[in-house]
Amino acid sequence: MKENTKVTWGIIGCGDVTEKKSGPAFNKVEDSHLLAVMRRDAEKAADYARRHQVDEWYANAEDLLNHPDINAIYVATPPSSHLEYALAALEKGKAVYVEKPVALNAGEAVQMAEAVRKYNGKLVVAHYRRRLPVFLKVKALLEENAIGEVRTVQLRLWQSPNPDLVTKSSPGWRTDAKISGGGYFHDLSPHQLDLMLFFFGAPLHYNGFSQIQDDSSDVADQVSGTILFANKVVFNGSWCFNVADTDNIEKCEMIGSKGSISFSIFGGNDILLKNQSGEEVFSFDHPENIQHPMISGVVGFIKGEESNPCSIEEAITVMEIIDAFSARLY
Repeated sequence: MKENTKVTWGIIGCGDVTEKKSGPAFNKVEDSHLLAVMRRDAEKAADYARRHQVDEWYANAEDLLNHPDINAIYVATPPSSHLEYALAALEKGKAVYVEKPVALNAGEAVQMAEAVRKYNGKLVVAHYRRRLPVFLKVKALLEENAIGEVRTVQLRLWQSPNPDLVTKSSPGWRTDAKISGGGYFHDLSPHQLDLMLFFFGAPLHYNGFSQIQDDSSDVADQVSGTILFANKVVFNGSWCFNVADTDNIEKCEMIGSKGSISFSIFGGNDILLKNQSGEEVFSFDHPENIQHPMISGVVGFIKGEESNPCSIEEAITVMEIIDAFSARLY
């Protein structure tokens, strides 16, 4: 598309994630308009369009992709079809905003990057938490050396087999590896791992493993991983999806030479800072549509007014880490 023109969107996969998190934001950003949506269930596509005042709806992705007035596509389907739709959109010269995880694995993400280069296209990955005020504050505290040199980062995400962190109306595909890539870890960890790269830069080394502890599970319900960053920060992550409801925890702790920072990535919006000056809590409210700040950046990038807020190359690194952590032992 020509830069500095209005970005006209089509959504492929107008499911739960688009109801409030993302969909309404496309019409709240200047020079951005949501023109059409697509869902294979025609009745649900029509219902979404009616409720969200979207002009057009389709039950076939090809019809939406061929729309002459649409110059940007938001791929919001489950991960198994991200590659197909992203490649099709790029081939037709349309910009792409694709949900996380960007693909089933790093190999598919590499194919997206190759298509971006081949068609001289634009693609942004929906690692939208890096644009939220609470995580921008964490980054600012790190840059201010509020806790000195960071020594270690400890992340725990322990949840019951039916975690509250995922949408209850459509949880089934998340535990089907052919659709999701590998269970709740694949669904939730991309946001966490992307933030670690956002905070600390390129990783030097990473390894991990996964296993099925509960024999009734078809996908790994426990994952462990370690990352060594170029700035010598060591990250340790533990994901477990088979604990009792009473033992649910979701916490990230950064321990430095002069203090610590603690916060939640999916839960509360508070940051606890501890250092020589004592303790301080910073509280934030998320936007009404949590992807609004990211979508604003995506529109700016498509129009040529700012840099890519999350490139496919960054997402490839996240997927490479996920693939490494997902190596099955049992």
